[in-house]
Amino acid sequence: MKGILDGLRIVEAAAFVAAPMAGVTLAQMGADVIRIDPIGGGLDYRRWPVTADGASLYWSGLNKGKRSIAVNLHSIEGQELARSLIVAPGTDAGIFVTNLSASGPMSYASLIEKRPDLIMVHITGSPDGAIAVDYTVNSAVGFPAVTGRALDGEPINHVLPAWDSVCAMVTTTAILAAERHRRITGQGQYVRIALSDVAMAVVGNLGYLAEVEINSTERKAHGNDVYGTFGRDFIARDGRRLMILAITPRQWKSLLAAMDLRKAVQAIESTLGIDCFQEADRWGARESLFPLVENWVLSRDFDEVRSKLDDHHVLWGPYQTFTELVANDKRCSVANPMFEEVDHPGIGKYLTPGLPIEFSQAQRVPAGSTPRLGEHTEEILSELLDFDQLSIEALRKKGLVGS
Repeated sequence: MKGILDGLRIVEAAAFVAAPMAGVTLAQMGADVIRIDPIGGGLDYRRWPVTADGASLYWSGLNKGKRSIAVNLHSIEGQELARSLIVAPGTDAGIFVTNLSASGPMSYASLIEKRPDLIMVHITGSPDGAIAVDYTVNSAVGFPAVTGRALDGEPINHVLPAWDSVCAMVTTTAILAAERHRRITGQGQYVRIALSDVAMAVVGNLGYLAEVEINSTERKAHGNDVYGTFGRDFIARDGRRLMILAITPRQWKSLLAAMDLRKAVQAIESTLGIDCFQEADRWGARESLFPLVENWVLSRDFDEVRSKLDDHHVLWGPYQTFTELVANDKRCSVANPMFEEVDHPGIGKYLTPGLPIEFSQAQRVPAGSTPRLGEHTEEILSELLDFDQLSIEALRKKGLVGS
């Protein structure tokens, strides 16, 4: 099936999350994304989680729907082969994304000698070139200090590689913006994205930097309380936990109706001289408001709570483990058109997500399976570089390519 980016070709030399996730996003929109893999696999080829046989589910998830060519990148000849692939002709080609060291034949200066209109997107750790990964960036931008409870007194790291994920989307946007610019002007360009810049930009855009500079305040850790509004986790009578929020006046009105709390809240408002339809007042009065909701939820089993909240359109969500998510949530099943059961070579069949975007005038590309390492080596060399079978076999005998 043809996606909205059908015909666009991107070459990727990458590891870990940011660049591969950008590549898989483009592939799921129909682009031909070609991974240049080292023979035997790169830095993340065996990264956890893995199957009992050691096949990386991590690598599989980030590279489905791509084509893989295995090249000996430790040799000059292998690097030149990769270089030829990156600069191969085509008006919809000449796009290269990497988060690895880009030097020698793989540097931008070297690549544009062969293709001046090349678009190269290079993801680095820090703007000055220093090494950084999601977890070292996250530790520096303040979020661990406000995660968890203030009583604990120590920073808490989250397990989601959030900055890598955001960086992947920024990278996707950068590739498409640069490609549009090239179509209009004919100019290629070098695009550098520093992972730490992505994180710092988000922190600034959300007002956390201004909060320090303008208000001269230090954000505290508030556990599961949602800062500046009404929201927290609550436990039902049967032990099930759920998150309940009221961010807007309409959501607050729905919550009060579902739990029949109007009179109790009015008494609190009268005592404190506040209006709980104001978000700031709900936050300020949370220690008085939370017990009302806590008692209501605790006096009912989860199914009754869910029914009441849904009937009144209250903003809420269950707490689930990954196992419970797969077993119970229709959003994470083939009932959702984004998902398919896909058979991945060397791993088996599992629930696989496609693109989380629907276009009215373009088809949804199937989720796609994971390529075997070097699976498309012969196909790519023949199709893009005009190598015949004898030439490919000669490269293989010299240890320059794998299959």
